[in-house]
Amino acid sequence: QVQLVESGGGLVQAGGSLRLSCAASGRTFVLVMGWFRQAPGKEREFVAAATWGGRNTLYADSVKGRFTISRDNAKNTAYLHMNSLKPEDTAVYSCAAGVRPTDYIGSQGREYDYWGQGSQVTVSS
Repeated sequence: QVQLVESGGGLVQAGGSLRLSCAASGRTFVLVMGWFRQAPGKEREFVAAATWGGRNTLYADSVKGRFTISRDNAKNTAYLHMNSLKPEDTAVYSCAAGVRPTDYIGSQGREYDYWGQGSQVTVSS
């Protein structure tokens, strides 16, 4: 089992920055980490993912160049650095983890086994 605890959401003005953290505990060996978001009335969408070593990353086109996913495996923590935030980035952001091969990376929710509780990010115009 893996437990994921998120932190770092909040309210920010358009153009601002936030950093989300996702601390994993339990079985943390070989986890692909991802971030997803869901806005009111919309389906959950993929945001970003990183392989176990963090060398390979994947981003949704809507956040490419503005968001960065990183991870500190010594701390079992993944981060989502969000810059140049826009009102359309407003959503509940959830981190996710999957027990997969070392170089595995995916953008589908079904590829992840564990989910955090979600953090609200609100971007005002």
